[in-house]
Amino acid sequence: MSLGVVRSLATPRRLTSSQDFEDYEQELVDQYLLACVGAGMSDDSITDDRQAIFESVRFLSGPVWTAGPQDADRFLAAQRRLGRAKSTVQRKAWTVAQFFDFLIIRYQGDVHALTGHVLCQPIDEFNRPAKADYGTPRIPPPSSEVEAMFTAWRESLPAARKYLPAARDYFAASLWRRVGLRITETVKLDIRDWRPDLGEVGKLHVRFGKGSRGRGPKPRLVPAVNSVDVLVNWWLSDVRHQFGDDWSDLDAPLLPSERRDTHTGRRRRAGDDALRNGLAAAVEAFLPSWSGRITPPCPAAFLRLALLRAGHGPQGHPGSPWP
Repeated sequence: MSLGVVRSLATPRRLTSSQDFEDYEQELVDQYLLACVGAGMSDDSITDDRQAIFESVRFLSGPVWTAGPQDADRFLAAQRRLGRAKSTVQRKAWTVAQFFDFLIIRYQGDVHALTGHVLCQPIDEFNRPAKADYGTPRIPPPSSEVEAMFTAWRESLPAARKYLPAARDYFAASLWRRVGLRITETVKLDIRDWRPDLGEVGKLHVRFGKGSRGRGPKPRLVPAVNSVDVLVNWWLSDVRHQFGDDWSDLDAPLLPSERRDTHTGRRRRAGDDALRNGLAAAVEAFLPSWSGRITPPCPAAFLRLALLRAGHGPQGHPGSPWP
């Protein structure tokens, strides 16, 4: 993503025409997006912020400096009428609030001098969504049901119509369950990210961890607790090499796709949807009472919590080829 060079708002000028007012309004938005670039936010996050700001502007009866809480009320109500997810409405509200915080802190004086208006925060304590899941308690399934589901899933693998993707989906969901990895973190793991030399049981190097406010990836090392070391060793020694001869390439994806890259001939990286579908199919088959209610990143929130609240984590099975 690229942004055009904008003029400093400190440049002396007067707003005399409707075009001047439109240009000034656009400059305010551009300055905010430039500040986001300076904060190190990702291009995708900046694009989402820009879209949310322009969506909210459509509900104003005048330029952005005339916005008030009533305008935000109409905007947020319209988002809900359109069926937007609660998390989407929350994110857009927080984006608009941050945009106006930026204007108030940096350009309150400039805006008043040029327009005669005093900026105010349209997202106030009355219309600001507090949490994306407000009013919806998230209760995990009983630990016994979770354990039974993964046991049945593990035992079904040898008879799976497509063994390799079935084993991969089980491996991915087990990582979500045991150490709470996000799905986007999981699909970006490479073979080199397994570090058995670190700590007593080894660690996973999550290089693309979720950063705050879109400020790029936040890497971390995740200890291979809850028998993750057994799980990874099973995957690398018994399964991964069956996907292709890139099993010895440290830069190859830890979770490969069935499809091959047309240029290199090697397996591509497994996609989010494939892993989501694998989990959904397992829940449908082995925990049908929770069908449609467990999707990533819910395994980290639901499945892992269900086991930890019982005072133990999932364990490998001695004497069994399946971790």
